[in-house]
Amino acid sequence: MATPTPGLEAGSLWLATVGMALGTLYLVARGWSVSDSARQQYYVVTIFGTATAAATYFSMATGFGLIEVPVQTVGTLDVYWARYVGWLVVTPLILTAMALLAGADRNALATLLGLDAFVFVAGLVGALAREGQVARLSWWAISTGALVALLYVLLGALSQRADEQSDARAELFGRLRTLVVAVWALYPVVWLLGTQSGYGIVPLSVETAAFAALDLAATVGFGVVLVRGVGRLDDSDLAPARTAE
Repeated sequence: MATPTPGLEAGSLWLATVGMALGTLYLVARGWSVSDSARQQYYVVTIFGTATAAATYFSMATGFGLIEVPVQTVGTLDVYWARYVGWLVVTPLILTAMALLAGADRNALATLLGLDAFVFVAGLVGALAREGQVARLSWWAISTGALVALLYVLLGALSQRADEQSDARAELFGRLRTLVVAVWALYPVVWLLGTQSGYGIVPLSVETAAFAALDLAATVGFGVVLVRGVGRLDDSDLAPARTAE
C-alpha cells in the first residue's frame, strides 16, 4: 500500500481532513436547535456530505485510500481511489439539496443522479486504467462529457424550476448554482493537467492540493452558503416547492 509523500501532498490531505471535520461540526452546531423539518432536510444532506468527505480525506491522509497503478508507456502512478468513492457519496447529496431547493420532480432528480454516478464511475475507471494514456484519456473524455450534460441540466431544466419558486428561494439557488458550476468545471482540468492523465504537467503534490481546495469549496463552502441562506428564508419561502403545471 502506498503512503502519501511528506510535504505539500500529506499537508493538503490533513488540512482538508481538519477543514471537513470543522465544517461538519459547524453545521451540526448550527442545525442542532433547528426543529422545522423544512429546514432540517438541508442540514441533513450537507452534514452527511461534509462528514463523508472528512472520512474520505482521513483515509487518504493515512494511506488507506491510495494505491499504485502500473500504466503502460507511462510507469507507475499513485491513485487516490478513495477520492472517487467519496465523490460518489457527496455529490449526489449536493445535487439533492439543489433539487429540493428548486422543487425538482423525480424525473429531474433521477436524471441528475444518474449522470452524476456516470461521471465518477467513468472517472474511476479512467484513473485505474492500465492500458496507457489513450485509454485513460478516453475515459476522461467520457466522464467529462457526462459532466457537461449534468451541468446543462443544472443550468437549464433545474434553473427553470427554481425560477418558479419565491424570489428569495430562486436567488439562493442561483448563488449555489454558480458555486457548483464554477467549482465542478475545474475538476476535469486538474485531472488532465495532473498525474492521473499520465501527462503530469503539474506534480502529484500540486494536484492533491488543488483537489483538496476544490473539495473544501464544493462541500463545506456549499454547505455554509446553503444553511445560512435557508436560515434567512421566511417560512413562506420554505413551503412545499411549486412545480410546473
